[in-house]
Amino acid sequence: MHSFLFDAAEDRFKAAVREDSSCAMAYWAQAIGLYRPLVYAPSDADMKQAWAFIQKAQTLKPATQRERDYVAAAAVLFTPDERSFDERSHEYAAAMEKIYSKYPKDREAAVFYALSLLTSTDSKDPIANSEKAIAILNPVFHENPDNPGVAHYLIHAADSPRLAHAGLEAARRYARIASASPHALHMPSHIFARLGLWREDIRSNLESLKAAQNPTGVYVGAENQLHAMEFLEYAYLQIGDDKRAKEMMEAQARVDPAQVDKNLQDYVNHTRANSPALYYLETRNWKAAEALQPDLNAEPYNQAITHWARAIAAGHLHDIATAEDAVNRYDALLEATKTGPRPERAKHMTTRRDEAHAWLYVLQGKDQEAIALLQALADKQDAEGKGEIELPAREMLADVLLEINRPSEALAEYEKSLSVDPNRFNGLYGAGRVAQLLGQSEKQRKYYSQLLKSCAANSRRPELTIARAGTARAKPLKKRP
Repeated sequence: MHSFLFDAAEDRFKAAVREDSSCAMAYWAQAIGLYRPLVYAPSDADMKQAWAFIQKAQTLKPATQRERDYVAAAAVLFTPDERSFDERSHEYAAAMEKIYSKYPKDREAAVFYALSLLTSTDSKDPIANSEKAIAILNPVFHENPDNPGVAHYLIHAADSPRLAHAGLEAARRYARIASASPHALHMPSHIFARLGLWREDIRSNLESLKAAQNPTGVYVGAENQLHAMEFLEYAYLQIGDDKRAKEMMEAQARVDPAQVDKNLQDYVNHTRANSPALYYLETRNWKAAEALQPDLNAEPYNQAITHWARAIAAGHLHDIATAEDAVNRYDALLEATKTGPRPERAKHMTTRRDEAHAWLYVLQGKDQEAIALLQALADKQDAEGKGEIELPAREMLADVLLEINRPSEALAEYEKSLSVDPNRFNGLYGAGRVAQLLGQSEKQRKYYSQLLKSCAANSRRPELTIARAGTARAKPLKKRP
């Protein structure tokens, strides 16, 4: 369960009940196994089933006070009433905190409490609960580095720019603990992606993909393949290996939706929209990105991804008609999401909405409006972190500043972006190119050299030809007209 092999865990919990139907904690385990935090909220059917398990555990009257406390905490989650899932998660975290304090030698209490903190966020400080979880888990990790829950949740807790280094030791340990779990093999790459360690990222996800495609004795949903492929595509792009990145894009489109967890069917449509958008934007193939068309059978929030990519591409191509069309369509799909069956998805669409609008503003001559939108997004990402395989808003801000002929400001933003999202291909190239434009030869050599060092030897990206020439002779580019 700690390595997210939920179906296999459920089989083991059922076996425990068959062996001893009087064991209250076996029913508690079945209930908690339906919680599945950090993946998706339980369905109504799952909540009903979990509550039945908790009632059974209560009826069996657990033998010890510690067991009764665990069952009572789970009851906080599943008792039928009008509370939202977020409210339940906050109350469950408070209940687990009491167990953690009451039984200081109980390692699993520490693990479950830390997990509950990661599920219930603090609205005032988005990383406060992550910092708490790290402080709880670190002593247990150093005492028992082979506990899968400790290593896994340390990685989740540290999955932000400000905390990523705190998860590196656990990231390099976790894959050795649970080698049958594709998710366990993949999770270290969250930290590697945050730190720009692309080769470790690639190794991690190749191992995850192999385990997902060749499971050993346990059921593994194809969503594990998709997740590994997404990260592989992104990491290959950062080392300039466009050929393998394209292979990952094409492979995602071939995954059979029937093999994906029924609760994650929209994830299939997400990858089919996001993967080509990411590929063409990262390789700066603006015409191909602008020509993308959404799957009209997909959810509105997944269709919108395509129009986000079209808007950015149109901005680079100075195509105001397409930019206006893309932005209008994105806005309409955002409204459709707000009134549709998954309104909670709308809050995840605001970043891309603002990025699309920013590029339209550039074409409309509203430079300050564009900068203000992207600056606000970039500041938020500095604090909370972007998605591991998303484009940084601050790097996009630098692109816009360069587009409107403000190279000195663009260089400062590229450099700041690299401090948060290190070793990104376009960040390094952008910084080197603008430094060359400004005649700053030392920075020109620094960023071009770093780019060449980071990239695969077989990369054919044309930017690398410029970088090689730029490191051989620090000659400034002609200033833009």
